Amino acid sequence: MDFSTSLIEGRLIKRYKRFLSDVELPSGEVVVAHCPNTGSMKRCQQDNACVWLSKSDNPKRKLGYTWELVEVDGEHLACINTGLPNKLVGEAIANGVVSELAGYAEQKAEVKYGEKSRIDWLLTGSEGQKCYVEVKNVTLLEEDGNGYFPDAVTDRGRKHLYELAKMVEEGHRAVLFFCVSHSGIGSVSPAVHIDEKYALAFAEVLEKGVEVLAYKVDITTERMVVSHSIPVISPKIGP
Repeated sequence: MDFSTSLIEGRLIKRYKRFLSDVELPSGEVVVAHCPNTGSMKRCQQDNACVWLSKSDNPKRKLGYTWELVEVDGEHLACINTGLPNKLVGEAIANGVVSELAGYAEQKAEVKYGEKSRIDWLLTGSEGQKCYVEVKNVTLLEEDGNGYFPDAVTDRGRKHLYELAKMVEEGHRAVLFFCVSHSGIGSVSPAVHIDEKYALAFAEVLEKGVEVLAYKVDITTERMVVSHSIPVISPKIGP
């Protein structure tokens, strides 16, 4: 996936009200950019971090700039725009990059299922067999060197896990797909230290047959592409 316009570099002043961020451009101008991320963005909003924005010419938009990338710890690139991983994973599946999800005849996005939910990708085989794929964006690199999801307590994410398990119970295939949008992350684990209930649910649904995949995204300021799988480490829960 190529960025539709050239990204604009700046320095992060602050993120506030969840969806807003003040960014200083090289000219010294301070602009308000949309922050398309509902999570805590732990370790991805460091003071004075180098960030990259896209700019829209749509006059109907309240904010012309959107925060896309951030430099973490002065060396890693992370994509904080949670609207992009679904597209990235969809492209990777369609192009045969994800070998575990190859061979399906049809691929649809945002299909209704479960209790008032939508699955990110529904894959259907030539004989009608279905595979439900739920995509999660991973950007949290902790000081122990491992990547984690989620970066904040997520009741919604836990609900998604149980909905995947329900699909398995109904005879379908269900996959939790960690899209790792951080250049410094080499492995992923459920974040017990942030949301133990999510980690417990993760272990529970894997026992019920839900599959889990983690793929790394190669990131530059021009393009992003899902490249290769990385290990998923089971969490240690309890004493």
